[in-house]
Amino acid sequence: MGRFLLLLWLLFAAAVGSSSGGNVTYDGRSLIIDGQHKILFSGSIHYPRSTPQMWPSLIAKAKAGGLDVIETLVFWNLHEPQPGQFDFSGRRDIVRFIKEIQAQGLYACIRIGPFIEGEWSYGGLPFWLHDIPGIVYRSDNEPFKYQMKKFVSKIVSMMKAEKLYASQGGPIILSQIENEYEMVEAAFREKGPPYVRWAAEMAVGLQTGVPWVMCKQNDAPDPVINTCNGFECGVKFKGPNSPNKPSLWTENWTSFLQRYGQEVFMRTATDIAFHVALFIAKKGSYVNYYMYHGGTNFGRTAAAKIITGYYDQAPLDEYGLIRQPLWGHLKELHAAIRLCTNPLLSGTYETSTLGQLQDAYVFKGKSGDCAAFLVNNDNSTNARVNFQNISFELPQMSISILPDCKNVVFNTAKVSTQYNTRSMTVRHKFDSTGRWEEYKEPIPTFSNVSLRAKKLLDQMSTTKDTSDYLWYTVSFQHDSDAQAQLSVLSNAHVLHAFVNGAYTGYAYGKEKTFALENTVQLKNGTNNIALLSVMVGLPNSGAYLERKTAGIYRIVIQNKYFNNYLWGYQVGSTGENLRIFKEDGLNKVQWSRLQDKHHRLTWYKTLFDAPAGSDPLALNLGSMGKGEVWVNGESIGRYWVSLQTPEHRPSQTWYNIPRSFLKPTGNLLVLLEEEYGNSLRITLDSVSISKACVHVSESHFPPVSQSQSGRNHYKDHGGRPKVKLHCPSRRNISSILFARFGTPTGDCQNYATGNCLLSSSRTIVEKACLGKKKCSIGLSDQSFGGDPCPGIPKTLLIDAQCT
Repeated sequence: MGRFLLLLWLLFAAAVGSSSGGNVTYDGRSLIIDGQHKILFSGSIHYPRSTPQMWPSLIAKAKAGGLDVIETLVFWNLHEPQPGQFDFSGRRDIVRFIKEIQAQGLYACIRIGPFIEGEWSYGGLPFWLHDIPGIVYRSDNEPFKYQMKKFVSKIVSMMKAEKLYASQGGPIILSQIENEYEMVEAAFREKGPPYVRWAAEMAVGLQTGVPWVMCKQNDAPDPVINTCNGFECGVKFKGPNSPNKPSLWTENWTSFLQRYGQEVFMRTATDIAFHVALFIAKKGSYVNYYMYHGGTNFGRTAAAKIITGYYDQAPLDEYGLIRQPLWGHLKELHAAIRLCTNPLLSGTYETSTLGQLQDAYVFKGKSGDCAAFLVNNDNSTNARVNFQNISFELPQMSISILPDCKNVVFNTAKVSTQYNTRSMTVRHKFDSTGRWEEYKEPIPTFSNVSLRAKKLLDQMSTTKDTSDYLWYTVSFQHDSDAQAQLSVLSNAHVLHAFVNGAYTGYAYGKEKTFALENTVQLKNGTNNIALLSVMVGLPNSGAYLERKTAGIYRIVIQNKYFNNYLWGYQVGSTGENLRIFKEDGLNKVQWSRLQDKHHRLTWYKTLFDAPAGSDPLALNLGSMGKGEVWVNGESIGRYWVSLQTPEHRPSQTWYNIPRSFLKPTGNLLVLLEEEYGNSLRITLDSVSISKACVHVSESHFPPVSQSQSGRNHYKDHGGRPKVKLHCPSRRNISSILFARFGTPTGDCQNYATGNCLLSSSRTIVEKACLGKKKCSIGLSDQSFGGDPCPGIPKTLLIDAQCT
């Protein structure tokens, strides 16, 4: 085995030698592209979580933010929904996506997996694998390895055919096999390590001419590079498992996954910048932001209980709008690190202690150039340190970057980028009763379903990922009219109960299992029980995924077990199966006028025209309960507004409708509502950046990305900090809501005038900015015609409206 890996390494080295153009290799310092060592910043943008119409803009904004690489997962279950039946159309067109990256002059990293996790249904694995006899996913198991190799080879062959690998002159410089396998490896015992070795051999043997990585896999076999995922890889990463491999960070989480019922996790721009700078200071050379644009989990693609909007808090939000100050602060960080390129990649490395919680990381080049990262790890107190006989003030929990070991050009805690406010504006109200129609989903009975079994079936094995819904029906005799206790245990996500066609109960699971217990009315004679089990996405992680089950696993009625009765089953809802959410399926059922009384399991439909303009659009579903929504036959995802967070609000209220889904007029909107939603209160809103606010003090630094544009070394231009305001495209600065030069208190979220102010501040700012798309004002007495409070450090805070 070891000799075979050595042979593969020699083949790899021969294929990617650094002397000829387009080749990619690596050493212990960094990736080497075209013979040059590289510090690379990358961002995750997943092609199926946006639309082809959005890709050019997303990639352009990523490039403008200082990225070099676009990373994407590859989604097996999206591309091969049935064995041997492949789909690379529309949002699935990975080749088109990679070519767009290339057209904009960026590199690409494809993480093939093919197990990807990624909060994606079933971790990206197609469910048909489950039915292959003897299969054990992600282990030294021949049936799984055969299918995995076939798919990985398919993707690699596609990339080669289009000449998309860097070794062919294309943009792909890096590929990934498997995903965070070390987290489950021990569960597979003796079948784990051989699988890791096989996966590495298989991948390298495909001879792509670019390196392969395994994330969170400390024992990744040579020549595969082990990489880090997490929030703090500069702190927690043990480093490459060989001195000949570079230190790469494949997932720097800009937020975190969010499930229905959970509050959003907000990570600050300063925290992300701190840990990126620390990773680079510790000889890291590649950082990928996961996500840079999260996008939307359209349809039923989200994993178990994951909300439809994905990583909306990323530098580019769900709609593709720039999220400030994160985007701009990271852009400044990238520019500052690039000024250190020469000593970072070719210099000697040394560290020193500046204080109890303060350190210096220093890179010295052969030609005398020098770069330093001064770190203050104290999360409560600023620190004054001496470095090379110069005194520096380091804010708490921050890193100052000195590209010449003398002058600070950037500090991770000092944000000079503007803060944006995103607003939703109602563009259409669906409040006309006459424009809505409804269809009540029929409740099946045992007699009218064809699938039957004398046991309770596993939901996932039965639905095979074709629907969230599985009806369990049973018919039995009872000798009197009486009340009875119904007790149902489930390890799905939601359960609706009907007795003799009448709704009798509802429950959902906060944990792995949950119970529905209710008193029901039985009648003398035949009784029909119908239980609708609902999955809100398939599981996407853990060992032995093929063994996981879901659905109802115990039923007791009046102390009598019904598990072994003859049960009837219906996969999916009737409306789903008839595809009544599409134009060609609408007439397969009888729709009626909207009723005043709302019922569970009701379909709603209406028509609407697309609002004028180009702003992104979103449905406000705050009045609804739980279900799924389609626009012109395209599912924009599941919603679960009724499940509140601990702060008593929905995890997600607005649901993205890409403009490309719409026609100018006559757009079909269809919802399946499981609970008691009110469709008359739905609105269609436009999404825009409505305000820009900047808060900069005299202790901030001049913008790096402007003063040192395009440089990979530092040149001192002097200069003072500036306030820069910028409205998005097709909008200008229409009013100045607040402007104070002096000592304004608070921040962009909550501010006040303060004790020291220049009364003419607002007039000066209005003259410089009103009616313009962007403006810049130097933070100096000269800019404001005087010093309102001599001897006191001053701050400029401006809050502006964009229309």
